[in-house]
Amino acid sequence: MTARELREKFINFFVEKGHKKIPSASLIPENDSSTLFISAGMHPLVPYLLGEPHPLGRRLCSIQKCLRTVDIDAVGDAYHHTFFEMMGNWSLGDYWKEEIIQASFEFLTKILNIPAEKIFITCFVGDSDAPKDEETALLWQKVGIPRQRIYFLGKEDNWWGLAGGTGPCGPDSEMFYDTGKQKCGSDCRPGCSCGKYIEIWNDVFMMYNKTAEGNFVPLKQRNIDTGMGVERTLAVLDGHFDDYRTELFWPIIEQLELRLKVKYNSNNEITRSLRIIADHLKASVFLISDGVRPSNKLQGYILRRLLRRSASKAFSINKDFDSKDFKSLVQIIISIYPNYFKETNSEEIAMEVSLEIRKFRSTIERGFKEIEKYTTITGKIAFDLYQTYGFPLEVTRELAEEKGQIINEDEFRSEFRKHQELSRTASSGMFKGGLQDHSEIATKYHTATHLLHQALRDVLGDQVHQVGSNITAERLRFDFTYPEKLTNEQIKKVEDLVNEKIKENLAVKMETMSLEEARKKGALAFFEQKYGEQVKVYSIDNYSMEVCGGPHVNSTGEIGKVKIIKEESCGAGKRRIYATLSLKFKVKS
Repeated sequence: MTARELREKFINFFVEKGHKKIPSASLIPENDSSTLFISAGMHPLVPYLLGEPHPLGRRLCSIQKCLRTVDIDAVGDAYHHTFFEMMGNWSLGDYWKEEIIQASFEFLTKILNIPAEKIFITCFVGDSDAPKDEETALLWQKVGIPRQRIYFLGKEDNWWGLAGGTGPCGPDSEMFYDTGKQKCGSDCRPGCSCGKYIEIWNDVFMMYNKTAEGNFVPLKQRNIDTGMGVERTLAVLDGHFDDYRTELFWPIIEQLELRLKVKYNSNNEITRSLRIIADHLKASVFLISDGVRPSNKLQGYILRRLLRRSASKAFSINKDFDSKDFKSLVQIIISIYPNYFKETNSEEIAMEVSLEIRKFRSTIERGFKEIEKYTTITGKIAFDLYQTYGFPLEVTRELAEEKGQIINEDEFRSEFRKHQELSRTASSGMFKGGLQDHSEIATKYHTATHLLHQALRDVLGDQVHQVGSNITAERLRFDFTYPEKLTNEQIKKVEDLVNEKIKENLAVKMETMSLEEARKKGALAFFEQKYGEQVKVYSIDNYSMEVCGGPHVNSTGEIGKVKIIKEESCGAGKRRIYATLSLKFKVKS
């Protein structure tokens, strides 16, 4: 089955069941600055999942292009991607579990001709937020899936919602294909990463709205939200169980084999590199087609990171690979997706890719020669490579891992701070070749958010906690929980308190400890899903203590005067503050 046939079969199946097809939205969210990219088919539909009537009715279906940055580091195996297409259908307060389970089983077994005995199911096991989903398990048994092929798993496996953690969500039921491989152990089951079971579809029973406070409130309407990846489904249907062997990737891989003079599956590292190059370049082409250009900010930063990581992998295999080779790959990618690029200037996309690669090429060549000189890559060496040759920390980290080493990233950050002290007069404050915004002004804004966070808690109460932030060279944006608009008096109190702490020139100190220890010390930590076993805790004298990745100034007097320029709503129970810095500010010595 071709990709075109699969897409058509999916859409036609649900159109025949009363669904209206909606077009794919841009990868760049509209009117939503809480996230950089559309990462799921349901993302553009959030207002309608919350109860707003959709102009096309209550049954919808689409094939949505998606981009997930969370999977960037996982790319390289047979099925993870940054860019992918998601087939999906929705019931906006219309049909419920029984109808979608019947439809899912019918599409898999009758339309795609997948043998029923190859299908395994997972359901939500239940917890304090929602009950065990026995209803769904019984409905799967009703259509013909025996109980022994139905597994109950927790939230990490069988719960779906927006990447930000709040908004419409609910338990889900996932469908897996048994590849016939041997189990990796006695506890091998659907969801295991060994490759025996491949997830091919997900039915979400969207019953709740998760608030900023972490509460699960029943939605006004019960919704169905499904997701089926085009790439992974094709890989199952053609029997390779490798997304990169499908028509959506294989032409790119073949061209890479030819131009890099290597063979796919010749060894694990070559295969992984070819997958990364193909995936990242494809994602880059789609981003550029949606108006993103390489930069050091927001979506442009992700695009630059993707292109440079792709280039680094290609150059490490064959140093003769150049921007012309990348241009030819762009044309192949565009030819794979004719429906997406009908009105797009393919030459413009190719030129954008070529220009970025040429910029990177001149420094990366010298960097690869330099990195070979070192038997051990320290944090200082990583910074020197970053500053001098434009090596992103992510790339150097991977090169170190290939040598069996782990970079001391605290040392890397320390070198950043030292260099910032020596570069205060630089007009841009940015380091040559850098992909991450560690400029002096961004560092000041970052520390200012900690002061702002604590000041808001002092003025409004401990119900306030951070739910997001965004920093540019021009301003900071800080999102926090609070149920109502702030008064002018409250805003002034917060602003005055922040500036009082800046005037006091309080010392900023960093310690590394376990998350449990950090909490015992009283550190604020509201993004637990981001934290590892060890965390960095930044203290601003005795005033503020937060778990954070940094970077930060050495003392608050370096920040400058804070001016709150705007306060607004950014969702139910959430507020947003914008603030700027005036760098001339008298502080206590």
